[in-house]
Amino acid sequence: MGNLTTLLAQELQAQEQQVIAATKLLDEGATVPFIARYRKEVTGGLDDTQLRTLEQRLGYLRELEERRQFITKTIAEQDKLTGELQADIAAATTKTELEDLYLPYKPKRRTKGQIAIEAGLAPLADALFENPDLDPQSQASEYVDADKGVADNKAALDGARAILMERFAEDAKLLAKLRAHIKQHGHIESKVIAGQEQSGTKYQDYFEHSEGVASVPSHRALAMLRARNEGVLALSINPDAESADGHALCVSMIAEHFNLPLEGKAASTWLAQVAQWTWKVKLSLHLENEFLAAMREHAETGAIDVFAKNLKDLLMAAPAGAKVTLGLDPGLRTGCKMAVVDSTGKVLATATIFPHAPQNQWDKSLRTIEQLCRQHKVELIAIGNGTASRESDKLIAELIKAQPELKLNKVMVSEAGASVYSASEFAAQEFPDLDVSLRGAVSIARRLQDPLAELVKIEPKSIGVGQYQHDVSQSQLGQTLTSVVEDCVNAVGVDVNTASAPLLTRVSGLNKTLAQNIVQYRDQHGAFASRSELKKVERLGPKAFEQSAGFLRIVGGKDALDASAVHPEAYPVVKAICAKTGKPIDALIANAEALKDVNPQEYIDDKFGLPTVTDIIAELHKPGRDPRPEFKTAAFKAGVDTIADLKPGMVLEGVVSNVANFGAFVDVGVHQDGLVHISALTDKFISDPREVVKAGDIVKVKVMEVDVPRKRISFTMRLNDELPAAGAAKAERKQTRKPQGTTNKGKGAPRKPKEANNAAMGNAFAEAFAKLKK
Repeated sequence: MGNLTTLLAQELQAQEQQVIAATKLLDEGATVPFIARYRKEVTGGLDDTQLRTLEQRLGYLRELEERRQFITKTIAEQDKLTGELQADIAAATTKTELEDLYLPYKPKRRTKGQIAIEAGLAPLADALFENPDLDPQSQASEYVDADKGVADNKAALDGARAILMERFAEDAKLLAKLRAHIKQHGHIESKVIAGQEQSGTKYQDYFEHSEGVASVPSHRALAMLRARNEGVLALSINPDAESADGHALCVSMIAEHFNLPLEGKAASTWLAQVAQWTWKVKLSLHLENEFLAAMREHAETGAIDVFAKNLKDLLMAAPAGAKVTLGLDPGLRTGCKMAVVDSTGKVLATATIFPHAPQNQWDKSLRTIEQLCRQHKVELIAIGNGTASRESDKLIAELIKAQPELKLNKVMVSEAGASVYSASEFAAQEFPDLDVSLRGAVSIARRLQDPLAELVKIEPKSIGVGQYQHDVSQSQLGQTLTSVVEDCVNAVGVDVNTASAPLLTRVSGLNKTLAQNIVQYRDQHGAFASRSELKKVERLGPKAFEQSAGFLRIVGGKDALDASAVHPEAYPVVKAICAKTGKPIDALIANAEALKDVNPQEYIDDKFGLPTVTDIIAELHKPGRDPRPEFKTAAFKAGVDTIADLKPGMVLEGVVSNVANFGAFVDVGVHQDGLVHISALTDKFISDPREVVKAGDIVKVKVMEVDVPRKRISFTMRLNDELPAAGAAKAERKQTRKPQGTTNKGKGAPRKPKEANNAAMGNAFAEAFAKLKK
């Protein structure tokens, strides 16, 4: 554990003791949210981000250590473990380094080199390698033996070459050199496959494309890899795009590494051939596949990171709160589905109306909505942003104008994933007698009341805020998104008496079984009156209680602290504060005047240190404080309903629907999100769009370009930006199609600065995202 601790401490920029303490807690079954909030003294204040990194890296490094032990043992059993090799194995920090060292000793199928060794050709290979002055032909004649399968000089030299090729290709130091060179100088090159020009137009940016393997961003890497999978592009790695022949350069590196004289010696031509074949047959394709795999892994990590950040922003969006809400799931031919839910999310009524073509029952629909709103005292109307959403928005706007006494407010809500929820097992259990189509309307209403509580019912991958989420490792994506949901749920806290089973499942220390048991207990015995009552729930033992209790809230219970984030184990601290101030807990909570003179230093003991006591006092100031922002809505511009209504120069209000590494997508209510390129988000230089915006933000944008046939919209958040001159936009796109640091092969095109990419719309991503939203 010693080496692992040192390495992890360096990576986390923490002390080794912090890593040891956190690792111990994780191994004992403590969750990241619990450790981050309630064990600050133990870990020295490691936050949830550091703890998540520790959790992930600890798993990788433990697997690495297990593999290291296996490799060391296997080589030792072959009596080939030298002191130098053992030191190299011990120093390896990645699985790739370990496998390179293991390669010469790894059991493998019978190769040409092994067959040549069995035929007695190893001395010939060694002689020509060690003494290039020897003549290959004369040396080979001594090894001709038909009985051993060596028919002539050529067969002997071929066998000797195979032996050296395998030896060279399994040299860990050579592989490290080649990898380092390709990483620094290599380029990923893509070319359209003949005949795919028309079917693959969305990938036309990559029809003849070259870009450094170390700098290709995740969205471009995944676009190229997807195009290759679809048979549109051929991908290859050029080891050094700056040299006349990158492959020849690698051959020279092989020769230099083994001190092979490529000219002037009797065996020079033969040794040069060995170096060439080593690269061409053994290493070129192997390293190309390795770098493409590494590019995919790096791109997947980037894409998953984008998805995780967007998901967190969406889950932590401002809740509208406990208000009677009407959810409207728009539609044309099949009608608009409606559901009214009360302040707790309970369904009060459902209906289907047909205001749009072909039925066009506009007036009848207005009367139905008015009746529902009057009967149930509806305060908010949530309109799904799918098909017919703007038409439905007009319908509600007309009702609000005609019936101002109803005091209605309408909000456009993302309906991504609503259909997935509607057909889910949980939805069927929750609404067994409700039609699938109406369940979607319920979900839309509830996600306006509390986005977090409703969205946890949907598989995170189905929420639709990702970047190429279908192209990445689904297991890694799932693990990361599960962690994000868990962190968000526990940051907000959960009302144990109203929470659904899916929401409870995400609470620290709970699982699906315990969540269902809590709901069953609640159904049988009524609302929980105290946190301690949770201990009566079947299978909820001391460990689960410890991990979950601080995140489960009981509003209006026996103990006011049960509605706060103060953990039950810390209640004695609060009692001590009450005793010293002479005020009961009810008089102390949210009483800034009474709390201002409380000195946390006076309540520190062996169990509770300064961080915990400080947190307790802060919680007493604002018990159960929701960390989410205040609820706000965007006002879409009247008369701007489709992409055809957009005109360059318009300034509109919209909602950030998605954030990618190259910019932000904004929904202005025209059924097609527009792109604000990273360079148009702000006047200052930024490397990450999230420095300026996040999903769910309300922003003002200016329309710069509109391409109706291709459904492309370019926005800027720099409202003083001048519009491109007429006819210039197309030329600009044509000239600046290649991203920064890329080239048009064979055309000698200079590299373009980042600003030149303002008009690049992220073609493949924009289309994939549009399809996903539909």
